[in-house]
Amino acid sequence: MHYLLMYDLVDDYLERRGEYRDAHLKLAWAAADRGELVLAGALADPADGAVLLFSGASPALAEAFAKADPYVLSGLVTRWRVREWSTVVGEHASKPVR
Repeated sequence: MHYLLMYDLVDDYLERRGEYRDAHLKLAWAAADRGELVLAGALADPADGAVLLFSGASPALAEAFAKADPYVLSGLVTRWRVREWSTVVGEHASKPVR
């Protein structure tokens, strides 16, 4: 199953993230190395959100990531939510439909 962790970011996110970026990326790469986090990144123009794609049996991995993320803990994220994403096309689709 795929789950999207979606972040809403503070207006001055780009100016404030530097202090927390290394710890955030360390957490993200560790999740990727475990095969939990598939892709992640900030939205651009404007940089007002971020999306992280998780793969797992439940939304628990994505929720745990958010609860431990330095961006969330430092207040750079104003709101986060996890949604199941029913992927149907592509090599890694969780529910392929042809």
